[in-house]
Amino acid sequence: MDKAPIQCGDVVRLQHVNTGKFLHSHLFAAPLTETLQEVSAFGSSSSSDTGDNWQVVCSSDVWRRDDDVKLKHVDTGSFLSTTGTVYGRPIRGQFEVVASPKETSRSCRWKTSEGAFLKQSEDPNRHHVQQQEEHDEL
Repeated sequence: MDKAPIQCGDVVRLQHVNTGKFLHSHLFAAPLTETLQEVSAFGSSSSSDTGDNWQVVCSSDVWRRDDDVKLKHVDTGSFLSTTGTVYGRPIRGQFEVVASPKETSRSCRWKTSEGAFLKQSEDPNRHHVQQQEEHDEL
């Protein structure tokens, strides 16, 4: 596992812990909101493609723990979003996740709730990052 902090502008691939599949999108219509792009789980560590790449877009220079970020799909330029539409089957009660071209939508903003949070040293002359001991989990 790479322990370098994720920077604004970095390209990331988000992998589901239990299935090993990556968050993926492409130019196919979403199942419930057909005017937006489908987002799905795809591939594995040994089988993947560029549809799994998302760029971290921040509102400032640095991605801080409590700040919103947007995830821009590298291949299509659309943003990871939710529609508010809920599935009936096969995953009853789950919200539809899509890729939307509308960057200004409030549903394009995401916050971290789990993970290894890193705290940058207060001394600007130091170039290393210290791991923060506390973190939030769901």
